[in-house]
Amino acid sequence: TVCIHRHPLGGRNFESYSEDPFLAGKLAAEMITGCQGLGVSATIKHFVANEQETARTTVDETISERALREIYLRPFEIAVKEAKPWAVMSAYNLVNGVHCDSSEWLLQEVLRGEWGWKGLVMSDWGGTNSVAEGIKAGLDIEMPGPPRIRKPSAVLAAVEKGELTEDVIDERVRTILEWTEQLNGFRDPTITVEKAIDRPEHRALIRDAGARGIVLLKNEGGILPLTKEKVRGKKIALIGYAKDGLAHGGGSASVNAHYRLPPWDALHAALGEEVEFTYAKGAHKERLLPPISADGRVGKIVGLDGQPGFSRLFYDFHGQAGDEPVSVLHSYPNSAYSPLGSQESMWKTLDIVGDFTPAESGTHYIACSGIGPTQVFVDDEVVFEQTGNCADPMGALFLAANEPEIKHAFEAGRTYRLRIHSKPPTKIGLEILEGRTGVRMGFALESDHDADLQGEAAKVAAAADLAIVFTGHDPQWETEGRDQESFHLPCDQDGLIEVVAKANKNTIVVNSTGVAVAMPWLGNISALAQSWFPGQECGNAIADVLTGAVNPEGKLPVSFPARVEDAPAHGNFPGERVDGQLRVTYEEGVFVGYRHYDRVEMSNVNFSFGFGLSYTTFEYANFAVAKKGGDQFDVTVDVTNIGKLEGGAVVQVYAGKAAPSLDTPVKVLVAFDKVRLAPDETTSVQLSVAAKDFASFDEARREWVVEAGEYSFTLGESAAEAISVVSLAVDRLTYQR
Repeated sequence: TVCIHRHPLGGRNFESYSEDPFLAGKLAAEMITGCQGLGVSATIKHFVANEQETARTTVDETISERALREIYLRPFEIAVKEAKPWAVMSAYNLVNGVHCDSSEWLLQEVLRGEWGWKGLVMSDWGGTNSVAEGIKAGLDIEMPGPPRIRKPSAVLAAVEKGELTEDVIDERVRTILEWTEQLNGFRDPTITVEKAIDRPEHRALIRDAGARGIVLLKNEGGILPLTKEKVRGKKIALIGYAKDGLAHGGGSASVNAHYRLPPWDALHAALGEEVEFTYAKGAHKERLLPPISADGRVGKIVGLDGQPGFSRLFYDFHGQAGDEPVSVLHSYPNSAYSPLGSQESMWKTLDIVGDFTPAESGTHYIACSGIGPTQVFVDDEVVFEQTGNCADPMGALFLAANEPEIKHAFEAGRTYRLRIHSKPPTKIGLEILEGRTGVRMGFALESDHDADLQGEAAKVAAAADLAIVFTGHDPQWETEGRDQESFHLPCDQDGLIEVVAKANKNTIVVNSTGVAVAMPWLGNISALAQSWFPGQECGNAIADVLTGAVNPEGKLPVSFPARVEDAPAHGNFPGERVDGQLRVTYEEGVFVGYRHYDRVEMSNVNFSFGFGLSYTTFEYANFAVAKKGGDQFDVTVDVTNIGKLEGGAVVQVYAGKAAPSLDTPVKVLVAFDKVRLAPDETTSVQLSVAAKDFASFDEARREWVVEAGEYSFTLGESAAEAISVVSLAVDRLTYQR
């Protein structure tokens, strides 16, 4: 996914690389090269401008051609030209009034014409919006199969009406066959069973990559790293997500990891013999109440067969309890059913039934949502009813839809018959969910739901020598299918940090999100690390950085604004409804991320693009830029590690007109590299810069232009902090593509 981080509330930002198109394109090209070098087709997505999840299948985005070319198409262009991905996935949304899967300008004129790309275009799942228009535009395959829109009968009808020619169909078929041949599908048509391979070398690679990608944002007084010598004999409070492995976001980017090692386990392994660890949960972190399961945590559940678990029954569409079910499954694990990956629930009515004996008395909490009309019964009493389809089918699909909570009195030791009854949705507005029954019921004991977790955390922190608060988003909070509701961490994690920092002056925060978040507590803590979602080795990666086993090398690929109001797209995200359709105008144009912040007060940013601290110090010298040919430049700089630890330095080079006009960014990233140096080691870094990478697109002339004049080449610690600047006169240059 190479879509741009346009706004920090974008639900799928965590899947994408950056706010900067050059960085996103270069990283994508490397990923594609690695995949396809092993014979695996890479599919680059979502072409183009899928920067939000709100109404993502129908939103109409008004974007200038200049902004499209310089920001949103640019990462695709770089990756397509440098790595030649075998497949491209079209986006759900409309751009300037046309669905991307039906846009001849995008798929034929730009992608296949200007960029010379030869490969297969597939739709996003359920993202095919036409028959003849899409086929003519260059959409080769409707996904997923079997087709729902482009059925053979619909294609034949389009031919008979003269809307399609056989020649155009032949083009699409030829592309599919060529792609199949690339994948060795003709020589070996065997479809192998998917399997997970857990190898020590994979574990080591994931751990190392996760650790080196962590960005150290604050380290007052050198409180980090927590070496064994520094913490021996001390008590450390681990608070928040310490016992959770925040490995990834939600939706189609989530995977079934072999394991998710939490920081609690990893820090015990790294420092356990040297320190005493204490723990507090700190916040009610769950977006959705957890389903009732047979683990006995909230009580005992047995199915109709008397065995632990629920009984799951499917009936015909209009079936009711008492009718003959078409299928029955006993020992069903919990009070939820997802239709993903199965046809079993198609046009079926579902009952999930069990006899529940709660672990304790109380007015407990029940939350429920169904894709279609749903009821929850307790001893034949309706305690919850959803009379129609869910209001947020995409959120329901990825377990991110808000569920109303109700309270119901239960007595310990008494057995209650629970029944969840759900019907298939009709006319839901999301093709892949049409007719698919799905439901989820969560439950929480009153004592758990209403516990004062912040008060407990403050006590635990006050009794410790230092406190580490693990904050972030689990896959229900940051997921495909839903944009972020707030710039602030959910479940009052801001309040948790404040009470812990007040109780313990040595407070460290480790934040696991894929996006920038508000940090009202930033001035009250001693250290901050942005760990992102490091994968199955998340705990080890975090522990390696906290203890100094790995020196953090990460730099921010996005700006971290102080307030959501400081984001350049604020006021134009996610858009406004006009005649029932969501419409959004990209009014910020090309001024996305640091391109915007370069023009305003930098106090609007907590941390700038490219920022990241290290446990060592680097010195830069002899920064030089020389012309090489008509539109190429050679950049050199000497880098020395003048600290006491090995570390990685990221060389960042930006370019822009010395006196930029109001409609031109001050500077843009044009080159970068990382070097790893031992203490006192020096190396010379050589980079190449292409003038095209700091050109602007002239809409009137329909060409890329580098205006003649004086240009500044900046060596930066980040987008906001220059180390050295070299000025050069550059002749006027133009590019047609």
